[in-house]
Amino acid sequence: MIRQAAAAGRQTSATFASRPGPALPCPASDGVVWRPLDIRDPARVAAVIADVAPSAVITASSGADWAVTADGAVRVALAAAEQGCRLVHVFSDAVFSGARVRYDERCLPDPLTPYGAAKAAAETAVRLLMPAAAVARTSLIAGHGRSVHERTVHALADGTRDTVLFTDDIRCPVHVDDLAAALWEIALSGAAGMFHLAGPDALGRHDPGVLIARRDGLDGARLPAGRRAGSSRTRGRGRAVREQPPALSCPRPRGRHRRPGRAARLKAACVPDVRPTGRTGPGSHRRHGSRVKR
Repeated sequence: MIRQAAAAGRQTSATFASRPGPALPCPASDGVVWRPLDIRDPARVAAVIADVAPSAVITASSGADWAVTADGAVRVALAAAEQGCRLVHVFSDAVFSGARVRYDERCLPDPLTPYGAAKAAAETAVRLLMPAAAVARTSLIAGHGRSVHERTVHALADGTRDTVLFTDDIRCPVHVDDLAAALWEIALSGAAGMFHLAGPDALGRHDPGVLIARRDGLDGARLPAGRRAGSSRTRGRGRAVREQPPALSCPRPRGRHRRPGRAARLKAACVPDVRPTGRTGPGSHRRHGSRVKR
């Protein structure tokens, strides 16, 4: 998001919880201002947004802490509403249990995990506080080797982590560049409401893991596969699982703001021949943070 906003000539501010993001290979990004922000602190949230005075705020905070994922999202929405700026908030398919085969934008949340419950509470509050906001649910994010899933694949292949990649934990992987392009397009469009931004292929975690390993020259045979259903690793906190994929359903585009401005590159990330088919097409990798641009 930062790279695209900066490349478009937008004065951009970004926030971080523990450290600024890495330097970006874009000359325009030299002017990006990084600001420390803990979205659990309502006064600090309000102060940062008031100081930046953005035209739009894109929030991609995440974490297992309810105070971050739920309460923090509400604080950002309140501050954005106070300043009268545009809000695009990124949420997750974790708001769904997997009891259905497909979930479209009309489906109500039915989370099973604390993280999913926090995301569901946050998206409900954001939509009530700011009816003109855009709420984007996405899925497994891959690209450039920095995602959690990609790092897990490397750790498993190197033998430095003991876990399994589930075959029945179904996601719709999306390349981070295409997700960013979709969010940027939504932010500029002024469109409001719910958007599902994900790839069209419903896959377990193991299949894209093998493809990531192959892309990076690792031995995919070293990646253990397993089933989440009944697993001792997730007992009491796992998601409901079906043999059929409980995946985000992304309707065919109906307007300019409902598809990415470029072809997907998830093929390069991990999955062959995938392109987002949602309305428009973290992701942020700074926990607790929001991304603010003007």
